[in-house]
This record gives sequence, C-alpha cells and structure tokens, in this order.
Amino acid sequence: MSDNSQYNITEKPFYQAQSDEVELYEAAYAARLPVMVKGPTGCGKSRFIEYMAWKLGKPLITVACNEDMTASDLVGRYLLDANGTRWLDGPLTVAARIGAICYLDEIVEARQDTTVVIHPLTDHRRTLPLDKKGELLHAHEDFQLVISYNPGYQSLMKDLKQSTKQRFTGFEFDYPSEDTETSIVTKETGIDADLARKLVQIGGVARNLKGHGLDEGISTRLLTYAATLIKGGISEKAACRMAMVRPITDDADIRKTLDHAIDTIFA
Repeated sequence: MSDNSQYNITEKPFYQAQSDEVELYEAAYAARLPVMVKGPTGCGKSRFIEYMAWKLGKPLITVACNEDMTASDLVGRYLLDANGTRWLDGPLTVAARIGAICYLDEIVEARQDTTVVIHPLTDHRRTLPLDKKGELLHAHEDFQLVISYNPGYQSLMKDLKQSTKQRFTGFEFDYPSEDTETSIVTKETGIDADLARKLVQIGGVARNLKGHGLDEGISTRLLTYAATLIKGGISEKAACRMAMVRPITDDADIRKTLDHAIDTIFA
C-alpha cells in the first residue's frame, strides 16, 4: 500500500479571502463539481487551492502543465525494469484513485489532445479510461478536478475549447484592493503596513500600464519578493527594481516610468 501522506497539506497556508470564494468553493466541493480558476499571474490562484485543500482536509496533487505534456504524463504509462514491465500511474490517475484534489495549473499550456482525457472525470461518469492498461477507473468519491489559467496571456491557439470550459464551475480572480493587498503583504512578510502600502502603490502604477507597453502588471507575489528583500536589509528602491521592475519588462521606457514611480514614492 503506497503512502499518500506526501500529498497532505499539513500546515495552514496563508490566504486572505477577497470575497465569498471560500464558501463558494466549499459548496462546489460538497457537490464534487469541477472548478476552473481564472486570473492574472501571481494573484493567489494556486495559494487559494492549497488553502482550500488544507481547510477541507483533502490531499492535493498539483500538475504544472506545459506544451510537451502528453496524455501519458497525466494518466500513466508502462515502464521497463529488471522484472519486465510495470504500470506507473500518472498524477491524475493517482488523484482519482486516492480521492485527492487534482489541480492542473495553467491548463491551456497543455496540448488540446492531452486535455480531452479529463472530460470523463468532469461529468456524471467520473471515470478515467486507462486504455493502455485496459482499465476503466471510477474516481474515488472524494476526488475533485481543478484547473487554472491566465486569460490575459492566452492566444486564440491557446484557449480552452468550449467543450472543456462548459464542464467546470468558475472563479474569476483579480489583484486585491489596495487595503487587502497591503494586509496580505504585511502578513506574508512581516514588514510594516506603511512600507507595504508603498509597494502596493507601485504595483498599481504598473498594472495601469497593462496593455500600454506591459503584457502583465506587477503581481502580489512580486510585491512579497520586494518586501522580503527589504526585510533582509536591501534598500527599498533597489529591492523594488530587482523584484518588481526588472522581471516584468525589458522595455527601457517602461522601466524608466516604473523607476521614476519608485523614486517618487520612496522620495
């Protein structure tokens, strides 16, 4: 019997609710409805799923999707060893067997011929055909499927099919309000609220440039990186440039604009 404790969230993740998403997710899980979480990079989607797995006391198996991921990577494959061949379950199959929440992060990065394998798990059948093994796996009663993606980054070639989208309930995440985000950065890093608010204000400047030279604004995650550097002894301006500006753009004019905002706020 394999040890599934590796998938348990043993420590409470920090998550600050923005609205009624916790109650809505609990209702979806109670009915074992599949969930889709949409929102910009670094706004807390993965942390939210981690928090909900902890709150519900359910194991969590996370898969970071990519364009090279095959159906076999999700479902499983036969492997050769000294004794011949043996079957190795993929993460989706493991989750369906043990009753875990399976979280497919950035699902649109996977090929469409890969994502179709999830369809039988998202309707009344709740099954996973293991064709190579000749097994039809009926999902454990506690199993739930969750997917996430960033709509702002997707091209027409990298969007979910309607036949996939309409199998899920959905959450729309965005960056928190200034007060909420200030509280998050403060609690996450331990810096004082005044400093956290200044970082949030810089983040707001960058987010206003989205679509005007920036593909994506400064995420809450990057704000916490800057705060961590400052707490470690780096100057405010240097930390902001390193954690909040340099990672998101190579455009000299955009950098100049954001650097000016940093100099102004930390004058």
